[in-house]
Amino acid sequence: MRVVIWAAIAAAWLFASASPSDARGPYGSITVGNWKGGAFTDDKSGAFTHCSAGTVYQSGIYFVVAITANGSWRLGFAHESWRLTPGEAFPLALTFDGQPAFNVYGMPLGTQLVNVEMPVTSNLINQFRKAHQMTAFAQGQLFQFNLNQTGQLLPALLNCVVAVKKNGVANAGEFAVAAKPAAAPASPQAAPNPAQKQARSGTGTGFVVSSSGHVVTNHHVIGGCSEITGNLSGEAPVKLRLVSGDETNDLALLQAPAPFKDVAKIRQNPIPVGNGVVAIGYPYHGLLTSDFTVTTGIVSSLSGILNDTRFLQISAAVQPGNSGGPLFDLGGGVVGVVAAKLDAVTVARATGSIPENINFAIKTGALRDFLDNSAVQYQTAEWHDASKRETSEIAKDARGYTLLIVCTVNEQSAGAKKPAN
Repeated sequence: MRVVIWAAIAAAWLFASASPSDARGPYGSITVGNWKGGAFTDDKSGAFTHCSAGTVYQSGIYFVVAITANGSWRLGFAHESWRLTPGEAFPLALTFDGQPAFNVYGMPLGTQLVNVEMPVTSNLINQFRKAHQMTAFAQGQLFQFNLNQTGQLLPALLNCVVAVKKNGVANAGEFAVAAKPAAAPASPQAAPNPAQKQARSGTGTGFVVSSSGHVVTNHHVIGGCSEITGNLSGEAPVKLRLVSGDETNDLALLQAPAPFKDVAKIRQNPIPVGNGVVAIGYPYHGLLTSDFTVTTGIVSSLSGILNDTRFLQISAAVQPGNSGGPLFDLGGGVVGVVAAKLDAVTVARATGSIPENINFAIKTGALRDFLDNSAVQYQTAEWHDASKRETSEIAKDARGYTLLIVCTVNEQSAGAKKPAN
């Protein structure tokens, strides 16, 4: 009952100026783990105002995340023991994954509810998007929040706003949405004997980043794998061991038992929007070709979904199996790690139009930080006008360090974990 009451109060007050009766909803639903919410309208005008979802933590604090009809993000904190003065700034210290604290000032919208603005260009929302844990120090109390599900929650909120603005609240449904990983699906298997183990596999792409045999790929490519192998095109596969992983930034570091002859070079200076790129990987391996494929495009944007600045948006076509592959500039320097493609079916249902050529790659800033933290010595390259090469030359060099990654899971038919890719 307390969850329902807090949800109604926070959802209404978060964008209302007076009382809970000023907002109406939820319309449709947002269900992501313990997060519940939907779309809300102004009770007087009937106009759509925002989408929000919240949950109650063991500390008794109610936490709500919202996005308004005009695209601004807000956090709401409510606690039944608070006695706040509306209109008087409320200091909060927010910490994400143990990083330095953000000292912010919320605005009480009632005696028990605080609203915190999160501009889309601020470092605050960037940290919030990728964090696993958040702490908030307020009113002499320290509150802890598990944020593992925000990767699904934030796209659901954005989809809610897009869908309601397109179709109205009368057609609201379930708004949960996510980008599709660009990794190949698990191979189909015959129905197993309940007493037997079965092997399931999925594929992705990786590339060599050190002379010690280190290989980078996406974390979702190797998540839950019992065995990981990798091979250059036309060569025998070798077993790879997992050295380290960064689930937040979707990166994983593997290592082969022996070094490879060639190593990719990572571009140091950032690539500008509009510049040409080349994506190389193993999409639909075995269905289309056993060799890697090469696609070209441009950098469409310097941020991903929800203005996530860890990603590049690219027009180069990628498909299931491209995940973890290198994205090159026109000089052959790595400028990103291919990570995902927009879920065209879900977006088409929400907006009425099919998106084209919207794909994403992890920027080299996150990649270099990951390799530095893993104590990997990698090679770098600087871009200059004389660096430009033919795509065929880039592909020829990439053949020496771009690997097909195969994830195998040995699972029991009951309660077994499926491949993450």
